[in-house]
Amino acid sequence: MPVQPLVKSKPSSAVAELPSLGLEAEDIQADYKRHFNYTLGRDRSCQSAHYAYTALGLVVRDRLMERWKNTRRAYEESHCKQAYYLSMEFLLGRALGNAMLNLGITDSITEALHSLGLHLEELVEIESDAGLGNGGLGRLAACFLDSCATLQLPVMGYGLRYEYGMFRQHVENGFQVEEPDHWLRNGNVWELERPELVLRVRFGGRTDTTAHDDGRLKVRWVDTHDILAVPYDVPIPGYRNGTINTLRLWKSAATDEFDLEEFNAGDYPEAVAAKNMAEQITLVLYPNDASENGKELRLRQQYFLASASLQDVLRRWIWTRGRDFSDFADKNCFQLNDTHPSIAVAELMRLLMDEQGLEWAEAWDITSRTMAYTNHTLLPEALEKWPVRLFEQWLPRLLEIIYEINARFLGEVDKRWPGDMDRLARMSLIEEGHEPQVRMAYLAIVGSYSVNGVAELHSKLLSEGLFRDFYELWPYKFNNKTNGITPRRWLAWNNPDLSDLISEAIGDRWVTELNRLHELTPLASDARFQQCWDEVRHANKQRLIDFIFQESGVEIPANFMFDVQVKRIHEYKRQLLNTLHVIHLYDRIKRGDIENWTPRAVIIGGKAAPGYLIAKKIIKLINNVARVVNSDPDTEGLLKMVFLPNYRVSAMEVICAGSDLSEQISTAGKEASGTGNMKFMLNGALTIGTLDGANIEILEEVGEEHFFLFGLTAEEVAQTRGHYDPQAIISADEDLSRVMRLLEKGHFNRFEPGLFDDVIGAIKSPHDPWLTAADFRSYVEAQKRAAEAYRDRPRWLRSSILNTACSGRFSTDRTISQYNDEIWRLTPISPGS
Repeated sequence: MPVQPLVKSKPSSAVAELPSLGLEAEDIQADYKRHFNYTLGRDRSCQSAHYAYTALGLVVRDRLMERWKNTRRAYEESHCKQAYYLSMEFLLGRALGNAMLNLGITDSITEALHSLGLHLEELVEIESDAGLGNGGLGRLAACFLDSCATLQLPVMGYGLRYEYGMFRQHVENGFQVEEPDHWLRNGNVWELERPELVLRVRFGGRTDTTAHDDGRLKVRWVDTHDILAVPYDVPIPGYRNGTINTLRLWKSAATDEFDLEEFNAGDYPEAVAAKNMAEQITLVLYPNDASENGKELRLRQQYFLASASLQDVLRRWIWTRGRDFSDFADKNCFQLNDTHPSIAVAELMRLLMDEQGLEWAEAWDITSRTMAYTNHTLLPEALEKWPVRLFEQWLPRLLEIIYEINARFLGEVDKRWPGDMDRLARMSLIEEGHEPQVRMAYLAIVGSYSVNGVAELHSKLLSEGLFRDFYELWPYKFNNKTNGITPRRWLAWNNPDLSDLISEAIGDRWVTELNRLHELTPLASDARFQQCWDEVRHANKQRLIDFIFQESGVEIPANFMFDVQVKRIHEYKRQLLNTLHVIHLYDRIKRGDIENWTPRAVIIGGKAAPGYLIAKKIIKLINNVARVVNSDPDTEGLLKMVFLPNYRVSAMEVICAGSDLSEQISTAGKEASGTGNMKFMLNGALTIGTLDGANIEILEEVGEEHFFLFGLTAEEVAQTRGHYDPQAIISADEDLSRVMRLLEKGHFNRFEPGLFDDVIGAIKSPHDPWLTAADFRSYVEAQKRAAEAYRDRPRWLRSSILNTACSGRFSTDRTISQYNDEIWRLTPISPGS
């Protein structure tokens, strides 16, 4: 795909001069009709709702576009410092509702559509969730971009434009089945292709070194197989402030469509092989890296993102500033969202040295003063390591640079701790062994001036455990930035009735100043306000009931306590513990132990990675238990269990608004932060949880009376290692023994003998890292407290209101302000200034 030529004649400034588009209903109606009839070429015979939605999207995008251009111009003219957020995931969800909210035109659009016989609610549902992420990491990135725009910070996101998202999940006979999520099948009205800004990304080849007359060495990366990076820009609107920031997504494309000679010779597959290989890079989010091909593709994805993004920033710098990089580090910052983009450290060095002619010292000074790294995991196995041989095959020049970085770094370590060979081996960027590996997290730490965790406990455990050696060397690099969520999407948009009730009580400034929710505190015990709160929550539960029936066919009465756990299916998140509790409740019902019973619906949703077999087995167990529970007449009116398939952002918008109890039950010391816990809290749900991740800070804000705490602490978990005896725990606990007997006797898999043996074995294993049996009793007791509290309606409503009132700390506006104050140091820029 060649770069598009510029027109020789320069258009006059009048080309870009247009009156501002109106925001009133009549203006929107006129533009809607124009787009429907002329842009899309539809007429009254059109039967496809897709065009009705697309026309509305174009109307809204037009209004974003004029503010988008003004924002870009303001950044350029101010010569301000800018930050770039590099992430392999941006879980944006649907864009239409968020854009309308932030522009302040929802009412005008509703009126305009009504006059045309259309309903906004129906058009919103037509939009697909953007398939650019998997879970919390990508959703956090999306929330961050929203807050950056709302705070008018010059921050640009960089990601990949995956053709297929995570996967669409459905359930067959209780098993997860993965289907391709071709979210771009009908196009994406929110993106703007920028073919004039195409870049080349190199792979393979070899390095060639030549000596200059002055003794300097010139390294060239030659004989490469190049792939084009085609940018697509997505607008990110701030909340009613005129700022529209940019998310730039890269699509991979072949340099030539196909080999014409081979095609003419009849070798059709070979003729298009290069094209197919190029397009694979951005074809699917998270290829299964259990295979060698999957590992190669994942590494290529990460390098493709880093190289294209850094080249783009350097190109813009050269356009505006020339090749003087003396103040580049003062004007630019790259935030690496987890370990995935950490190859950016070596790539920036390559670009500055090989392409721009800088010496190592100058290039390293720039790199180490512009890179900042956020870590999102406490699981050592989740810290990416790539075989050296893959670098030799695909990124030989990058491997040379990494070796040089490592040599210089280990020299620094040796000066600090002379002769400490164990420490040198522990801290090396290269993990030696049968298959030498590049430790990508270590590369990010060495090359960054800031390393942050995402909750107070997480950051503490990073510095004391996972990255202790690096903390001892550079304590000043390490800091904490507790995650958050955007209140725009996660209350103002997804829960309009509650949003309106809050604004009627305390005004609407909470939308951008979430700490103002504290003003609800005096109303928490007010009987009239509680009644209004209860009415809103009942309506939201009814909306969730309808959604659950639509998705799963299970009917749930509105008087049930909605006990919800929706998140990625992983052993450390302990959906298994939740399921054991459901079996315990079922067993109580069968024994007639139902005095003072609280009717309960346990709702679980989430996807398991395709190669994560035991997580997929847990999904099967959940569905089997649900089938037994829901089909037993003895449970009628007492207990329901539901597995919600295909959990996604648009589903969470309904789920968190209608939930009563939020399950945040990970093994202490394993969850970095969590953001689902914050969404539930903001919408008035109470939390049952361990002292893990941001649960700790949630508990600090709302108090133990309004939080159901259970389980071992992170310190106690560590102390249990080595002498954990789940068999003794099971034997000593009659309830747990009964639960295990039901599992072991195959009560939930009568016609599938032995199906859950590995799950049972994991619970009973002394090496179970998740300590499921150890926390069972404490969890059951906490659930009893929750059930008792729910039966006391005024008490529960008071706690619900206080949870919302205490949510101010968990706004990404606060998180991003801290990133900016302590890491980026950007100046807010108003498009009007």
